[in-house]
Amino acid sequence: MTEQHHHEQQRQDALPQAVFQHVFKPSTPLPESAIHVKGYDFNHGLQYDSLFASFLQTGFQATNFALATQQIHEMLSCRQSTSTTTTTHASPPECTIFLGYTSNMVSCGVRETIRFLVQHKYVDVLVTTAGGVEEDLIKCFAPTILGSFHLDGAELRQKGLNRIGNLLVPNDNYCRFEDWLLPILDEMVEQRNEIKWTPSSFIQRLGERIQDPSSIYYWAAKNEIPVFCPALTDGSIGDMLFFHTYRKPGLEIDIVDDIRRLNKIAIHAKKTGMIVLGGGVAKHHTFNANLMRNGADFSVLINTAQEYDGSDSGASPEEAISWGKIKSGGQPVKVFGDASILFPLLVSQTFAKDYWNKRSSK
Repeated sequence: MTEQHHHEQQRQDALPQAVFQHVFKPSTPLPESAIHVKGYDFNHGLQYDSLFASFLQTGFQATNFALATQQIHEMLSCRQSTSTTTTTHASPPECTIFLGYTSNMVSCGVRETIRFLVQHKYVDVLVTTAGGVEEDLIKCFAPTILGSFHLDGAELRQKGLNRIGNLLVPNDNYCRFEDWLLPILDEMVEQRNEIKWTPSSFIQRLGERIQDPSSIYYWAAKNEIPVFCPALTDGSIGDMLFFHTYRKPGLEIDIVDDIRRLNKIAIHAKKTGMIVLGGGVAKHHTFNANLMRNGADFSVLINTAQEYDGSDSGASPEEAISWGKIKSGGQPVKVFGDASILFPLLVSQTFAKDYWNKRSSK
């Protein structure tokens, strides 16, 4: 290689100055208030409060979990600012809390977490699906059992076992529920001229009759917490209502009266908070009620849905703000993940902590 060729090769191998400018682009100075990413150090011992507090600095969904915790603390703080001297049974609290959840939350052990909130009056309105009602009541007669995600469907069908994820519900459980429900439906038909039946009044009647403190709807009826279920027929209850029309026709259930009732609660609320587990009807019905007041003040969503397909289940809080379902200027939080893990942990750091702190202070 000649010397001239050597110098030419060196020139071609040299990096253009622009490459250095692209790669080593100077950073804009960060504000002093910027949060440093740092996880929990287990060398400090096993301190769960500190562990959960560290989530704010951890990043990803851990940070969203911590932000959701803050949002619920704001709901609680607003709710408990109500003066005990001015509050009456007829007046709403400073913050009316809506809890929406899909049926799988009741099928699994999140049922007990929801029941705790209803039992101790930490929520004011429930919005759910047909399965969210019937799965609670069915458990009062017989347990749901743990199975596996990998069981053979045809074999389960032969055995009369219904699979919900990795849970199993025997057909016999539904038969026990039907035996209990049919006399109540007979009674409702007889009272149709005295009582205007709606999904919420129907569920209240079921809660009054179940007489089982393990039930969400036992406590909802006892504490006068309304339960809204516009898709009441989309489940075992719907099957039983269908068959009952051949046994004793005449029952009518008015969904229009319930939408008036639900929307009026939102309209007349001083402030509102929404906690929604999952998507679909439970999410949208909760959100749409808050549209009537130009949006909820506080919002926490937990689900695994994405927004790329345009579904409301996956819609982000920002999309809800565009509709007026969440107020502009708030700090709504969506946590991506399985609510069967996240919601009990979230309650442990908020409502349950508040409850036990008050108990210990007494």
